Amino acid sequence: MSSLERKNYPHLAQPMGPYVLAEKHKGMLFLTGLTALGSSAQGRSIGEQMAAICKSIASIARSESTDLSSLVRVTLFVTNLQFVRELHAAWSEHIPGAAGSLVQIGKLLSPDILLEVEAVLALP
Repeated sequence: MSSLERKNYPHLAQPMGPYVLAEKHKGMLFLTGLTALGSSAQGRSIGEQMAAICKSIASIARSESTDLSSLVRVTLFVTNLQFVRELHAAWSEHIPGAAGSLVQIGKLLSPDILLEVEAVLALP
């Protein structure tokens, strides 16, 4: 029997497609690509989108009885590296100390979405 648990969180926007927001396995929580789609930050700056995504990650963490200090790894997918300073500032403000990668990609689901974030959290 597998200990893999696929999860959605009813207080967050649901995935567009046959996806789940997270998979929980052996004390780790793997978050799928989160964006600002459907939030007040959609179409706004990359810093505002990062803040909205971090708010979602923090909300998921609270649902799992932890917080952002349990972040193990973060992967940022951006459509344009010209915003990297603003992105790094937002990252530093909201995700201090997590290991991470920054990847430039061609485009995301919508032209007004500048950023997608995947994250891994260690659960208590």
